[in-house]
Amino acid sequence: MVGERVTRDILEEFAEQRRKPTYREVTVALGMVVEDRASGFCGDVVKVSIEAVTLRDRRGDHRHFRFKAGGFLIDGRPVSLVRADQRSTMAPAATRTTNSGSVAAAGPVRAKVAKANRIWVEGKHDAELVEHVWGDDLRDAGIVVEPLHGIDDLVAAVRDFQPGPTRRLGILVDHLVAGSKEQRLAAQVSGPHVLVTGHPFVDVWEGVRPKLLGLESWPTVPRDQPWKAGICAALGVDPSNFWPRLRAKVRTFADLRPELVGAVEELIDFVAPPED
Repeated sequence: MVGERVTRDILEEFAEQRRKPTYREVTVALGMVVEDRASGFCGDVVKVSIEAVTLRDRRGDHRHFRFKAGGFLIDGRPVSLVRADQRSTMAPAATRTTNSGSVAAAGPVRAKVAKANRIWVEGKHDAELVEHVWGDDLRDAGIVVEPLHGIDDLVAAVRDFQPGPTRRLGILVDHLVAGSKEQRLAAQVSGPHVLVTGHPFVDVWEGVRPKLLGLESWPTVPRDQPWKAGICAALGVDPSNFWPRLRAKVRTFADLRPELVGAVEELIDFVAPPED
């Protein structure tokens, strides 16, 4: 399993048939009101540094957000904030609109050379959702995402990875709740160079807001029944194609539960900190 992770970037596999979206660039200025897409924090710009922008909300709270493609909203539309001296000299070629609402580039864009840092994701559907929403940010940062086929051997896998100051490891797991096996394993491997985050849901499907299907909440599945099978049975849908249809309905960060969004964003910030 460890050998497979060394050579396989699942985001690159998922991206083979996708084109990297581009976003309208907006020159950031003091006093401009913007919203951070991931957290929903909205405020006016009070400081601009080389790698980040500081926002102040209506209560006077300050938060810092690093510059990243499509990372902010202006009038409800995703944009890339740039400093005046960073304006791109080439206008993006608008050819089609992606699920996130951005404009896709006219041709494929290669990822940056991969850094030693990694993100491990538990489960194929988890990885597909990460690619669907965050794949472009991760490729732009040169961060490789690799699959975890269960976490029973997590302690040995992390030891073999040999985390360090220039070799950070972020791990996303399902059902990370108090007293769970996942929490116990996370406590064993967490450290200054290893961050384990996760969501409380039994399955990543539950991290998608049920309102996308016209539901107030996901159906309750008996504990002795597989969750995915129970959901499909309760909804009367075909298990073989339900997930692709559900994933396709996700168009913005707002379509996901905040517990999932926060967990992924925390990992990205950990393994791809702003460059000096």
